Amino acid sequence: MALLEITGQKGEKVTKNEKVELISKLTEEFKASEAIVVCNYKGLNVKSIESLRNKAKVANVKVQVIKNTLAAIAIKNADISDLGLKDTNIFVWGDDQLAVSKVVMNFKKGIDSEIFAIKSAFVDGSIADASKVETLATMPSHEELIAMLLQVWNAPITNFVVGLDALRAKKEQSA
Repeated sequence: MALLEITGQKGEKVTKNEKVELISKLTEEFKASEAIVVCNYKGLNVKSIESLRNKAKVANVKVQVIKNTLAAIAIKNADISDLGLKDTNIFVWGDDQLAVSKVVMNFKKGIDSEIFAIKSAFVDGSIADASKVETLATMPSHEELIAMLLQVWNAPITNFVVGLDALRAKKEQSA
């Protein structure tokens, strides 16, 4: 849902039904999310926000600017503790907490930390701070863990084949 759909076209009022529909949609998405990260975005230009959205889309993570009053209702309806919504907020959420954390931290690397700062987060069913999001971002993803496991499983076989080849080469030299 685009920002204009939430706030209306320049000066256009958003109807109560549209707000109720948005709250309902956000409530369901927040309930299904493993992680929600709330960041400050004041001072970011449109190009930067679009860059964040594009990176998030690739990782199957959602990014949206939501009015605090509407977000607070959706968060409450989703049985999530208060995230302390104040000032300007951009919400980043998804069903994979590592993906959400990595999107936020990778975007934050190229941006002034004052402009794009993590305000609060909801991870593993509880409120978290920026340090937990940073820690999660450094952890390997599900795919990376599988690749590491496959390397461990392949190592004995690879070593066995290398040993057999060395033994074959030694027997050929001695014959």
